[in-house]
Amino acid sequence: MSALVTLDKVTFHASERQILDEISLSLKAGEITSLIGPNGAGKTTLVNLILGLNQPTSGKVKRQRGLRIGYMPQKLTLNAGLPLSVDRFLALTGAHRQARKQSLTMAGASQLINHSMHGLSGGETQRVLLARALLAKPQLLVLDEPAQGVDISGEEELYARISELRNQLGCAVLVVSHDLHWVMAQTDSVICLNRHICCHGHPQSISNDPGYLTLFGEQKTPVLAPYVHEHDHDHSMHGDVVEGGCQHD
Repeated sequence: MSALVTLDKVTFHASERQILDEISLSLKAGEITSLIGPNGAGKTTLVNLILGLNQPTSGKVKRQRGLRIGYMPQKLTLNAGLPLSVDRFLALTGAHRQARKQSLTMAGASQLINHSMHGLSGGETQRVLLARALLAKPQLLVLDEPAQGVDISGEEELYARISELRNQLGCAVLVVSHDLHWVMAQTDSVICLNRHICCHGHPQSISNDPGYLTLFGEQKTPVLAPYVHEHDHDHSMHGDVVEGGCQHD
């Protein structure tokens, strides 16, 4: 299966600080890939490189010609004084009304079309943002913490819908997620990132990988808890690996 996006030994520096170090990966149609890692690991930077919002310091990012990408941000900030319905919010993309209605239906939010954006719950807002991403008819769907602000029952429904959309559209899905239980249960491929790729593979194969265990520890029960970050090496202030560093939480 040909890759929609390929990163080849990509590094990224900002203000003389190394954010990412020699990242190589590929995203393929029909696969759900989860990106996990502690805060400051470079996840947002990596997503921006995939989206083409930033350019790598070195290495190459290759995208299939004409690739359609739908992006769902982690959160949305709107001017509280601006009256804006869900339908009007989606219309800002330039999509016609039938497409807007269809995308809301696919996201499980058709009943919200005439609601005010300012009156939505966290889960409702996330579904509207998902609908907005679907307007692109994406070949690659990029979801940055899609369950942000969503309650437990809403998380289950949202993640189930993501799997359904992958099957329906045949698209690649990249999910940035802190939900380790869902990642290990529903993802085709997991990337553990901490400025470099610590491990990458099928959930079953990486659950006992030293790189995964170093980052997250052994998960004896399904959790939705904060990370346990026990790293077997240190990073300098520039992000470089310091050999012989002690483990730390």
